[in-house]
Amino acid sequence: MKAIICPSYGSPDVLELRDIEQPTPKDNEVLIKIQAAACNAADWHRLRADPFFVRLSDGLMRPKNPRLGADALGTVEAVGARVTQFKVGDRVYGEIGNGAFAEYAAVPEHLLAHAPSNLGVDAAAIPLSGMTALQGIRDSGQVVAGEKVLINGASGGVGTFAVQIAKALGAEVTGVCSGANADMVRRIGADHVIDYTQEDFTQSNQRYDLVFDIAANRRVNEIKHILTPQGRALLCGFSSLLHMIGYGLQGKLASKKGGYSIGIMPMALPKQADLLTLCTMAEAEQIKPVIDRYYPLEETANALRHLETGRAKGKIVITIET
Repeated sequence: MKAIICPSYGSPDVLELRDIEQPTPKDNEVLIKIQAAACNAADWHRLRADPFFVRLSDGLMRPKNPRLGADALGTVEAVGARVTQFKVGDRVYGEIGNGAFAEYAAVPEHLLAHAPSNLGVDAAAIPLSGMTALQGIRDSGQVVAGEKVLINGASGGVGTFAVQIAKALGAEVTGVCSGANADMVRRIGADHVIDYTQEDFTQSNQRYDLVFDIAANRRVNEIKHILTPQGRALLCGFSSLLHMIGYGLQGKLASKKGGYSIGIMPMALPKQADLLTLCTMAEAEQIKPVIDRYYPLEETANALRHLETGRAKGKIVITIET
């Protein structure tokens, strides 16, 4: 089978399209024929070993697992002896960890769920970004109807899902993005849009019950200024390990002094239950992936180059033909 291989850390130039052996599923695994995958920031962070601590888990000098691609959509080709939830022919999706940039993948059953029946290849864009948005909005304190929610980074992969999920829960949603993306953010449900190139949202007199900071470009003292007395803020994503640690420590200190809650969310946890929730929301048309571009498997390097620019509106999907 064909697969994208990352033999060393570096730029997308190091990626290679190779023929490798097709995997055989273990007893608890499902073999899926991949129809589409999605690019995530995690892919280029792993590719570049940036931040440096990526090397602690992926390999100090070179990747221990040279496969990239977390989000996969495909059809079940075979099932292991202990698999009970899926059968051959089922259409499934999930955040599989790595190896989605390939024609086939063997995936533990608990990482998959049936894919939304009303979506084509766009369903591949949901798992990691959708679960990140869902867990961020939900686990920071369940949003209730009428609450004011601000999404910083509303036009990106996670942000576009966060806007839609918060809106589906009945929140009054404010999205922060560039002016070029304002119309799109309004179309997916934002009640208000702030163009960060023209206005500093942390200097506003408006107060929010939840600030979901995906852009990760503001300090704790700036965020707490716009929270309601019992408000909460969650940083999702970070530019460095020091930034994450500093934000977390400052957030705990600020939370003790005030009535609000400020925390960090380095990454989403793969949960089959959340995939099922997102599938239900997609089929009810409460969420819909925003797709910036599609690339064939052989152009995965170009897809990651585009993702790294930070200018993608929503998600980038890799289509795979076998």
